Amino acid sequence: MTRRGPALKILYHHRTLSKDGQDIHIQAMVAALTRRGHEVILVGPGTRAARPMRTEKDSSHLRKLLPRAVAELLELAYSIPAYLRLHRAWRDHRPDILYERYNLLLLSGIWLRARMKLPLLLEVNSPICDERRANGGLSWPRLARWSEHRVWRESDALLPVTAVMAGHLRQAEVAPEKIHVIANGVDHRQIDLTPDGAPVRQALGLEGKLILGFTGFIRSWHGLPRVVEAMASLRDRPDLHFLIVGDGPGRKEIEERAQRLGLASRLTILGVVPQPEVGAYVAAFDIALQPHAVAYASPLKLFDYMALGRAIIAPDQENIREVLQHDRDALLFHPADEASFRAALARLSADAVLRARLGAAAAARLVSGGYSWDQNAARVEAIALRLIRPRAAG
Repeated sequence: MTRRGPALKILYHHRTLSKDGQDIHIQAMVAALTRRGHEVILVGPGTRAARPMRTEKDSSHLRKLLPRAVAELLELAYSIPAYLRLHRAWRDHRPDILYERYNLLLLSGIWLRARMKLPLLLEVNSPICDERRANGGLSWPRLARWSEHRVWRESDALLPVTAVMAGHLRQAEVAPEKIHVIANGVDHRQIDLTPDGAPVRQALGLEGKLILGFTGFIRSWHGLPRVVEAMASLRDRPDLHFLIVGDGPGRKEIEERAQRLGLASRLTILGVVPQPEVGAYVAAFDIALQPHAVAYASPLKLFDYMALGRAIIAPDQENIREVLQHDRDALLFHPADEASFRAALARLSADAVLRARLGAAAAARLVSGGYSWDQNAARVEAIALRLIRPRAAG
């Protein structure tokens, strides 16, 4: 895909310390923009631009020790050193545009936009204020809501990852013409990649098994226990084996559940696998699982499954239906109904022809939907150029 305009200098700002899907998204987008010939100046924790002011990790650890009300004020105060870093990067590189990954209580991006008249593209992956209130609460909810809405409304273009997330932006009175949905994707080179799963099966001693697979960080809300519960109910399928490519705080729960149900020997958790190697493990899956999905998310693993033509089981909810349709390129189950999940698993386990059909349709849907990082970078480029040209003309 050729570039449609001049090479841009893109100041890419984030406040992400984790090495899970958030980091994968950042690195993938930066790499795709770079492949299109743009210069990306990355400013965030651990980047070269941030090194002279090492406050991110110190602040993160300190927040855990402080009362929540104080920690939130510290989080807001972080906007000051973050702005100084951004301003230094602007001074040194004179970028054409600022691309920021949205985070709560982070005002540095809109400050730089206002002072330097630099167009701001804001990538929005979740309504973090709502998330924080639902998971542990906020001591200063009005402050958090004010900061969220201010950042959303003052950005020049907003890039939500799903139409569901776009609905949250509209509810916050963001102008609809500013909103451009850009889902997650895969490396374009992965689309044509067809690794053989046989070596993985052999290495893990899983020849002759029907492998149920999951990739990603293991958290309690990923719904993995429902998989072993469903396996226990399918007594006529002792060949089912659950393979998890990843690790995380939810690992102990899933291992204890499998042990209690007598399925410990039918569960394999590999731990963290280098991202370039994940595809070889996904290729060994017979059925790729998305047991749970946050209502507004664009799950990264879903696109990895599609790229490798796996038969997918996922929740029947709006954000998933933006990508997949039931019985066309996946089996979708009612998110709150364990019987619905078990029925989908039983049906797909028993039908190799259906697995092949759904997997092929999912791979085709990935291509037709344009779900690649390179195509996402092209969309970002087009939006950036539309914002820059009026400024240049003026």
